Amino acid sequence: MSPRQKILIVDDRKENLVALRQVLRGVEAEIIETMSGNEALAATLDHDFAMAILDVMMPGMNGLELAEHLRRDEKTRLIPIIFVTANYPDEQHLFSGYEAGCVDYLIKPYAPEVILAKVRIFLEMDQQKRELQKHQNKLETLVAERTATLENELAERKRTEKALQESEQRYHDLADSGQALVWTSGLDKKCDYFNVPWLAFTGRSLAQEFGNGWLEGVHPEDFESCLQVYVAAFDKRERFSMEYRLRHASGEYRWIQEEGTPRFNSKGIFLGYIGHCLDITERKRAAEEHEKLQMQFNQAQKLESVARLAGGVAHDFNNMLSVILGYAEIALDKIDPSDSLHHDLQAIYDAGKRSSNITRQLLAFARKQTIDPQVLDLNETVEGLLKMLRRLIGEDINLAWLPGKGEFSIKIDPSQMDQILANLCVNSRDAIADVGKVTIETDVVTFDEAYCSDHAGFIPGKFILLAVSDDGHGMSQETLGKIFEPFFTTKEEGRGTGLGLATVYGIVKQNNGFINVYSEPDQGTTFAIYLPRYEDSAGEKRAKASPDISLGHGEIILVVEDEITILNLSKTILEKLGYTVLTASTPSEALRLVEMHSGRIQLLLTDVIMPEMNGRDLASQLHTCFPDIKTLFMSGYTADVISHRGVLDEGVCFIHKPFSTNDLAAKVYEALRQGKS
Repeated sequence: MSPRQKILIVDDRKENLVALRQVLRGVEAEIIETMSGNEALAATLDHDFAMAILDVMMPGMNGLELAEHLRRDEKTRLIPIIFVTANYPDEQHLFSGYEAGCVDYLIKPYAPEVILAKVRIFLEMDQQKRELQKHQNKLETLVAERTATLENELAERKRTEKALQESEQRYHDLADSGQALVWTSGLDKKCDYFNVPWLAFTGRSLAQEFGNGWLEGVHPEDFESCLQVYVAAFDKRERFSMEYRLRHASGEYRWIQEEGTPRFNSKGIFLGYIGHCLDITERKRAAEEHEKLQMQFNQAQKLESVARLAGGVAHDFNNMLSVILGYAEIALDKIDPSDSLHHDLQAIYDAGKRSSNITRQLLAFARKQTIDPQVLDLNETVEGLLKMLRRLIGEDINLAWLPGKGEFSIKIDPSQMDQILANLCVNSRDAIADVGKVTIETDVVTFDEAYCSDHAGFIPGKFILLAVSDDGHGMSQETLGKIFEPFFTTKEEGRGTGLGLATVYGIVKQNNGFINVYSEPDQGTTFAIYLPRYEDSAGEKRAKASPDISLGHGEIILVVEDEITILNLSKTILEKLGYTVLTASTPSEALRLVEMHSGRIQLLLTDVIMPEMNGRDLASQLHTCFPDIKTLFMSGYTADVISHRGVLDEGVCFIHKPFSTNDLAAKVYEALRQGKS
């Protein structure tokens, strides 16, 4: 059993330590608390920490100074450090913190879910680091053992060479008793002896191996280089060392490390060569696995950085897009279509919509898109999209639909499934030079533990397979390694954003699935997507289309939004739809307004993230006074920021910024009718 991981938390205020310990109570790790930098340094002498959470402002040694001490100590220099501060750090503060060695910042008050997520990530990284270190230790032990064996065999070979001068038969006996594969060659460069371990390894006879016969067992890709190294060393009478693949008696090619040494008699006359070989296949595999794990770790870090960037810009960008799209839409309604200004406004609106789509694609890749999962029949969903997909790929490309038989229930946001199919079909279309074929097929598959252990990336369980194939130009292995990176594209400038496949990847991961790609140059491409099969409620189906949107009839709506431009835009749209609108820019102003208002308020439309109080708490307070009031939440923040506030719970009305007039009309209509039969 591996030792329990430990977390160091340092804060000069006891109540902060208690609060942080309470937040981390669900983490499977031992919490070590200290109230000063000196106590923390003393604790590192007795404990090995997986990570540290440090308060920045402390008397005596502050968090930055403590971090610098930890980074100078060989034992603690690699511990991930998270700084906690009550003040929003400026750029210089951030630079100082990262220079001191921190990897992240938490701003008080922080959301428990956020710090839990960060702590679990760093604990997982620490566990992976420990496993890698354990693996490396084993590998080093194996290398040491193999090296010791090699040294022993080399020493044995020297003794054997000396014995060969007295008795060739005695040398053969000694060579046959060892584990190494041994051969000798004469002045003609041809092999004239192979020991018993060599023959047992290859499964061939002496007659078959004599001369150049042994070369028949060398892997075709290694043949030329292997021969060149041998001939070059022989001509110069130098020692040589090389690695190549040799066919085993089982038919498998295994990696061989060979050391060749020139032989001389007692008078110094050159006699030929003696070769000593070891099977290093397992060592090579271990090294490849280590490199693969390191590449996966580096890729995960790169993708996480992009995801953080996408989530960070989403709120402000969506607020600005809401204003652009909203007022452009209002202005379009006021301008006659024949007016030249109408065309200019339409261009502004269209550009805003494209910007909104790019933001949504980034959020989909980052797995922070606000979603509304529903139970769908995948076959029915694909069939409903075929007409649109055929228009998308064009008349010169044949679209074949091969649905599997059986129950194909999955739980996913319908718009996300539309995004997956549209992006994959567009990708296939662009891969076909002229005429060609795109095939969409579905199936039900089950993977067990044994299968997944032999197939990297696969997950045990029951899955619904959605495969999209084309007979286009295909991709090289180098390109395959980059296709899911955001902004990577092989298309010419202006033909793609590089977000299509990144979006597909993010959606699949967000829905607990996985994706595999099979492609070779000039052989086409297949994207195989595996989504968990939904079996809990077979009767649930995709939500029906909303009824026709009705205009308001003077219902009173209270709009609370701290962004004034969004507040004014919402008021303008709602009044245009026939509603009576009250506005407030802060929760406290909204509460005062409600106290002064004598009539009934039918709906609260509120932003989620605001100063003083969040939208959820505001709705709870108003509901206490007005039990019948309905609530519609809105936000430009990403899903992970707002979900822990309960806004994305099932049955809660929510609209994501930016929204159009029709979007807002539909959501208000839905919210007002909530609970009515």
